[in-house]
Amino acid sequence: MTPPKNSQQPRTYRTRMARFGLVGFRVPVKEIDLMILADQDLSREVRSLVIQERQQLEAYGQKHPEFFTTLTPLPPDPYAPPLVRNMISAGAAAGVGPMAAVAGAIAARVGEALRAFSDEVIIENGGDIFMYLKHPATVSLFAGRSPLSHKVGLKIYPDRETWGVCTSSGTVGPSLSFGRADAACVVAGDAALADACATELGNRVPDASGVNKGLEWLEGIPGIIGGVVIVGEHLGAWGHIELVPL
Repeated sequence: MTPPKNSQQPRTYRTRMARFGLVGFRVPVKEIDLMILADQDLSREVRSLVIQERQQLEAYGQKHPEFFTTLTPLPPDPYAPPLVRNMISAGAAAGVGPMAAVAGAIAARVGEALRAFSDEVIIENGGDIFMYLKHPATVSLFAGRSPLSHKVGLKIYPDRETWGVCTSSGTVGPSLSFGRADAACVVAGDAALADACATELGNRVPDASGVNKGLEWLEGIPGIIGGVVIVGEHLGAWGHIELVPL
């Protein structure tokens, strides 16, 4: 399931993360906190991957401090590490700064690497999810105090190589959002792209009256499969996605 990104509240939603045949394990590295489902406990491999990616990210930010602070897109940098390039590309597609894609990008980098060790991989990173599936899965939508929270899910099928399901919120958690959506969820093949677009989708929803306009914007982004916005008791959805009651 997917709560708003970067939420500092107790992650009780993780008790809902389960899948028959997969082992669940948590890997925290400073501010990064991954919950992973895989064929086996790969904590050692994941920790090594996260440390490596984090070091590259910090080194790049030291040379390019605007990378960590800008709220607007940065130009491509062909010499940047792969994680940074992915974040810059995702931010440019969504019209936001690259850090809006950091959680999804890290989940995707780790998830892609784990595919060599596991037939299925699900990684949750602060509300942003990477999925590599062999069988269908359901993602529950968390929307704070909305009466629709945990009442609606997204059915995800293994008909794509990978999936990214990412959520932003203007009412839950400390994430920077210029909107008031309880949940702005975006589905894409690329988790970094889904993450960045979830941020901007949330920015574009000041209240329930902005749900349709936000989804119309999302429809114009190449690579996006679909999206869901929840504001209170109001829900809007667009794209090739399947909503299911929970």
